[in-house]
Amino acid sequence: MITTRARGLANLHAGAMTLLIGVFFWTYAQAIYHVPFVHLNRSVNLVPYFFCVVAGLLIATRDLAQVASRFHLMDWIDAARLATRQSAVMALLIFAMMFATQDTSISRLFLGSFLLFSWIGLTVMNARLPRVLARILFQRGHRLPTVFIGPLVSLSRLHDWIADKETLGIDPLGVLSDDEPPVGSPQGVVLWLGRVSELGRVLEQRQVGQVVLLEFPATDRRAQEIIAQCQEYGCRLLIHNSIEQRYTHPLVPITEEGRHFYTLQEEPLEDPLNRVMKRALDVTIALPIVVIVLPLLCGVVALAQRVQAPGALFHVRERRGMRGNTFAMLKFRSMYQESGDAAAEALQARPNDERVFPFGRFLRRRSLDEFPQFWNVLRGEMSVVGPRPYMPMLDEEFRQQTKAYRTRHLVKPGITGMAQSLGYRGEILEREMLNRRHHWDVYYITHWSFWLDVQITARTMWQVIVPPKTAY
Repeated sequence: MITTRARGLANLHAGAMTLLIGVFFWTYAQAIYHVPFVHLNRSVNLVPYFFCVVAGLLIATRDLAQVASRFHLMDWIDAARLATRQSAVMALLIFAMMFATQDTSISRLFLGSFLLFSWIGLTVMNARLPRVLARILFQRGHRLPTVFIGPLVSLSRLHDWIADKETLGIDPLGVLSDDEPPVGSPQGVVLWLGRVSELGRVLEQRQVGQVVLLEFPATDRRAQEIIAQCQEYGCRLLIHNSIEQRYTHPLVPITEEGRHFYTLQEEPLEDPLNRVMKRALDVTIALPIVVIVLPLLCGVVALAQRVQAPGALFHVRERRGMRGNTFAMLKFRSMYQESGDAAAEALQARPNDERVFPFGRFLRRRSLDEFPQFWNVLRGEMSVVGPRPYMPMLDEEFRQQTKAYRTRHLVKPGITGMAQSLGYRGEILEREMLNRRHHWDVYYITHWSFWLDVQITARTMWQVIVPPKTAY
C-alpha cells in the first residue's frame, strides 16, 4: 500500500540521516583536532555526546512520522523547519549531558559549529534525499499499476493526490466509470477504460497491481463482487472514503478496540504527555514573570495611573475559558475608571479610543497590559498560548456569527494565540476578520505541538518589541 511505502521511505530516510550525521560527528571531531583555536583535546570522551546526537535524531523521527505521507514532496522551507526541530532536540540532549556531567573539557565551539553544520546538512537531506531514495526504490520493477473505479467527478477530486503519489510508484492505468467522458474532452490524469462491469476484463488483460474505489459501492453485492475480483487476480484494493463529501466536513478516522469511528478534529492536547509538556512550558515562562517582572511593572503602572487616570490597578472581568467555564481574567487597567455599564465596557477598543489614557495606550500597544494574566496561567485558568478569551456577551455574539465557534473551548484560553502572533489583533469590524481568527484558533487546537507553542511565544515576544499595525 502507498501509506506503507511512504512510512517505509520516512524510516529509511531517518536511518540514512542518523548514519550520515553520526559519521560526520566523528569525521568532524578528527578534523577539528588540528584547528588551534578550537581547543578540543584528544583525551575528551566524545562517546556520550555521540549517543546524544543519535538519540536526538531518533527522538526526532516522531516528526518524520507526522509528515510521512508528503515527505517526498517537502520543499526547502519545510525541510529547514524540520531540520530546526531535529537540531534543537540534539542540542537539548548535548547540553543537558554537558551540564549534568559538569564537563569543562569539551569545546563549546566544536559542539556549536557541529550543530550549525548539522542543521545545514539536515536541511539539504530533508529536501533532497527522500526524492533520491524514492527514485531508487520505486523504479520499474516496483511500480504499482493502478485502476480507478467510480464516478469521474470523484476522480477529479483525486487528481492532485494521484500526481503527488506517482513518486511513490503509483502508475495510473485508467478509470472504469459508468459516466462516459464527453466527446472531445481531455482525458486528464488517467484514461477512461470502460464501464465498471468490465473490471474482470481489465484485470485479466492488464497487469494491475492496485484497484482504487473512488467511493463506497451502491450495494453490498457490488462491493462483494469487486472484492472477489481483486482477490482472484491478486490486486490490492484501496477504498477512498467519500463520507466527507456527504457530511460537508473533514472527518478524522480513529480506531478504538478494533472498532472504527470518525471524529471532527484531531486533539493533540488530549494526550496526557502533551498536556504535561504544555503545562511545564506555561509554568517555566509564567513563574519568573510573576515573581520578578510583574511586581516591578505593577509599581510603574500604578504610578502612571495615579497621575493620568486614578482608579483600580487591575481591570478584572469575566471571561469564558475551557469547556465554556467562566473565570476572572486580570489586565492592567488601560482606560479611565469604568462606568459600570457592562454594555459600554463590552465595546471593543478602537484606534485613538478616547476611553484609553495616554500611558494605557502604550501598555496596550506593547501588550504589557496583558502581563497580569500570567497569574491566571499559574492558577491553571489560562495557558501562555491558546485562543484569546472574550467576554460572555461578545462570546455569545461571535458564536452566532461563526460556524463551530465553540471548538475553541476545547482547550485553555491563552495570553497570546496563533491568530494574534500572525497579526490578527485589535477590533473585529467584520465577519471575515472573525472567521480568520477562528480559523487559526482551530488550526492551533488541531495541530498543537510543543514547538508550535515555542514559535508562537517567540513571535509574540518580538511583537512586544516591534508592535504590528493592528496593535492599539
